[in-house]
Amino acid sequence: MWQRYKYHILMHFIIFLWGFTGILGKLIHKDALHIVWYRVLIAFIALAIFLFFAGKSVRLSAKVLPKVFGVGIIVALHWISFYYAIQLSTASLAILCLSTTTLHVAWLEPLVMKKKISLRQIIMGLVVISGISFVSVDFNSQELLALFIGLLSALCAAVFSVFNAKLSEQTPAEQLTLYEMLAAFTLVSIVLLSLGKLNASDLSLTLNDFYWLLFLGIVCTSFAFLATIIIVRKLGAFTVSLNINLEPIYTILLAIVLLNEHKSLSTNFYWGAAIIILVLLLNGLIKHFELRKMNSEIG
Repeated sequence: MWQRYKYHILMHFIIFLWGFTGILGKLIHKDALHIVWYRVLIAFIALAIFLFFAGKSVRLSAKVLPKVFGVGIIVALHWISFYYAIQLSTASLAILCLSTTTLHVAWLEPLVMKKKISLRQIIMGLVVISGISFVSVDFNSQELLALFIGLLSALCAAVFSVFNAKLSEQTPAEQLTLYEMLAAFTLVSIVLLSLGKLNASDLSLTLNDFYWLLFLGIVCTSFAFLATIIIVRKLGAFTVSLNINLEPIYTILLAIVLLNEHKSLSTNFYWGAAIIILVLLLNGLIKHFELRKMNSEIG
């Protein structure tokens, strides 16, 4: 049984880890910029060590390098806005906003790939907007700002996904991620330096923060990324993308258990969250059956 379902179990463990990254935004007592600075630095070092011992090349074409660095900057903006949204409000809200990434991809991808936008995606997008209105009905000004920044984070994640998919057609994913982490680290370092926050005092860590940041950079980022490559190869991209929609459920449950966030969130939030998650799951299921139908017709 383990042999049959081991990749499915691994997939859900990885989704659980991704969900846990939102919780870490509350557990680590540093601001968003410093969390991202440490995350990309640790992830870069861990990936570089892996590639070295795996005997894989880290060379990248000079033609592709500027594009990869551009995507790396988008990654940095995505994570900064994600953790800033968490610190302004709750992990539950930030991850719920992030779950709308797939719908952003639905309208971004046709623009980049020059395809027709699906009517179904437009309708589902409108339903998600109604879910967001439920979520935000009782919000104060700070929570509304967190909502806006969280949705901006999702947009950055969608831009990253679309352009990274194009780059991965010509460059191995491990190399792409290594240089994207380097680009993100460079950007955040420049920002921290310009703000006068790249010094020993601001970079100092408690022992707990150090351990959580190692976990975030090595396990939730480097390991999760490398494991996802294997899972996609074994189970297929559609199976993985369908199950990724469960990430907000994992995070919201973790936030209730570990952070007691249910005490600060209204019933309307959970109604809105249910609408958004159901739409995302339905969207994934429809895509899955469309792919099966297409494959059966080809076969």
